[in-house]
Amino acid sequence: MSTTYEQVQDELRATPRNWLITGVAGFIGSHLLEKLLRLDQEVLGVDNFASGHRKNLAEVQTAVKPVQWSRFKLIEGDIADPELCERACARASTVLHQAALGSVPASMIDPLAAHRSNVTGCLNVLMAAKQAGAARVVFASSSAVYGDDEQLPKVEAKIGNPLSPYAATKWMDEVYADVFARAFGLQSIGLRYFNVFGPRQDPNGSYAAVIPKWISALLKHEPVYINGDGQTTRDFCHVENVVQANLLAATTSDPEAVNQVYNVALGQRTTLNDLFYTLCEIIHGPEAAREKPIYREFRAGDIAHSLADISKARKHLVFEPTQRLDSGLRLSMDWYRRNIS
Repeated sequence: MSTTYEQVQDELRATPRNWLITGVAGFIGSHLLEKLLRLDQEVLGVDNFASGHRKNLAEVQTAVKPVQWSRFKLIEGDIADPELCERACARASTVLHQAALGSVPASMIDPLAAHRSNVTGCLNVLMAAKQAGAARVVFASSSAVYGDDEQLPKVEAKIGNPLSPYAATKWMDEVYADVFARAFGLQSIGLRYFNVFGPRQDPNGSYAAVIPKWISALLKHEPVYINGDGQTTRDFCHVENVVQANLLAATTSDPEAVNQVYNVALGQRTTLNDLFYTLCEIIHGPEAAREKPIYREFRAGDIAHSLADISKARKHLVFEPTQRLDSGLRLSMDWYRRNIS
């Protein structure tokens, strides 16, 4: 018996849609693009390449058939431009809004830039989708909205005070989406991503996510730094699970599922120490015991512990992660070995 996700894919192949992906050249955006093109969909993408990479699009082009790639069109530009958003949304029936400045530390340094991209940009997308008559907007939120709420696991109905400008911007996106549903009838679904990882996640730069940064360091035999004592926990989620959640959210016909936010995670807590030694074992095998991290001060704006309750997504979206942490890391390693010099 096929799963709901498999049924959704069969339905999309039978009845293709016009999709818009913002942030299409980014880590998650490029995976969404690849999946939709493999399903023979028509896709328009927007990216200003502030954090996305043309090489991600080149990888997608290599991964799909030429006829599938021909169904993709790119608009290079910034979602902070309302006219660009109007042009991008003109033919889209479904919008997957991924574009953002997705860094807590960067938002601490430049809150205005985070607001411009994450709040003004999201508002422009919502406005354009409403005006174009799009059926639904699925947008990327973040586990950062839970802020100083100490409850574990995190449930969607209870959030705390934001601990960074980035967290505040993502919370505002959820507020605006709710307002547009109530005031204008625009259907939307927000996905609170927990620590997403996988191929194409950039290991470079000061604000790189922990998994690609550590993989890069271990492959190069460089020091690995842990902020704090290593007992900090995260709910790591492979990008394949995120793609699944987006497609389920975009296609659900359950009226109770719409105009909601959902945790997208594995529902499993891992300490940074455990993550470090798991990566060491995968990369270095028997030599892993020799590896030791370097501990340093806890980073401002970060939360101490993160664990998602994904029962709401399971119930309303029929979301079921297919990649666990260990399998997802092993699935990602070939890409990192090829791309880390």
